[in-house]
Amino acid sequence: MKDRRNAWASLALTAGEPAGIGPDLCVLLAHQPLPAALVVIGDRRLIEARAELLGRALRVVDFTPGAPRPHEIGILQVLHQPLLYPAHPGVLDPRNAASVLGWLRTAVEGCLAKTFDAMVTAPVHKGVINDAGVPFTGHTEYLAELTHTPKVVMMLAGDGMRVALATTHLPLRAVPDAITRDGLESTLRVLHRDLVRRFGLACPRILVAGLNPHAGEAGHLGREEIEVIAPVLERLRAEGMDLIGPLPADTLFNPPTLHGADCVLAMYHDQGLPVLKHASFGMAVNVTLGLPIIRTSVDHGTALDRAGTGDIEIGSLLAAVEMASQLAARQFTSVPATAAADGP
Repeated sequence: MKDRRNAWASLALTAGEPAGIGPDLCVLLAHQPLPAALVVIGDRRLIEARAELLGRALRVVDFTPGAPRPHEIGILQVLHQPLLYPAHPGVLDPRNAASVLGWLRTAVEGCLAKTFDAMVTAPVHKGVINDAGVPFTGHTEYLAELTHTPKVVMMLAGDGMRVALATTHLPLRAVPDAITRDGLESTLRVLHRDLVRRFGLACPRILVAGLNPHAGEAGHLGREEIEVIAPVLERLRAEGMDLIGPLPADTLFNPPTLHGADCVLAMYHDQGLPVLKHASFGMAVNVTLGLPIIRTSVDHGTALDRAGTGDIEIGSLLAAVEMASQLAARQFTSVPATAAADGP
């Protein structure tokens, strides 16, 4: 791999839901010092209109592929892809869903073609995309589809903690059936591999939560720990993975238990993420593991009621940009993960 230790990483930033705070975040980000060359993928007229509404001076320049250009305060490079219909803060329009998805496709294609070193995503609105007739459960699943990746893992990082998910955007009643031996094993393999490959952890220590209260209470409160989770952990431990669990989720997230751990694997979305977001909301980063590209995102939603008001914080987006830049820099110089990290 070409050594780019002295080069700027080139990041694509998708503008997110046009009626939400995504365009506002792009405008505010332009006035921050950034560790990378940044290219917003979206409608330049939308960005300019939102800058005017926010009262922020902004110079928008068209992006032309080439050598990464360091970020300059008050200047935003935009790869212009126009909306089909005008967007208004706080007013969802399903007719623009195709444009939002198109911005994501452009970012993915640019990363695969090495035009960009990584992509960062502003929040989208799942409901309006579904209202447009497109089945959409989230960025994580959509990016897996675009990259033809059979298995991806959602992980959030913040306040020194990493929490990954065995299942993502599912109704709670569907979670137990979705946790299978094969599925859990593939999740742990992806998680372990990318903690090595992306984050440079030689032997990551992963805490694995149980599904049921008290991790099943020896089978009295559910048998998933006995029949599914424990056998998978035993198999992967035999290959050399450092896995602890299954642990009761209600006591897992205490400092003595977390000490020395590199990541927690929760069984479902609202088992692990409320704890992480309580500790670091507004500063956490969503990372999609398993993809052939680097993707980070904010830890919050579209905040339709705050779009165009200026009453927003950019901490999570800044953290997502910084993490994407760090992961890209490691990608420039690191050796790919060994076959041992992937397992058989």
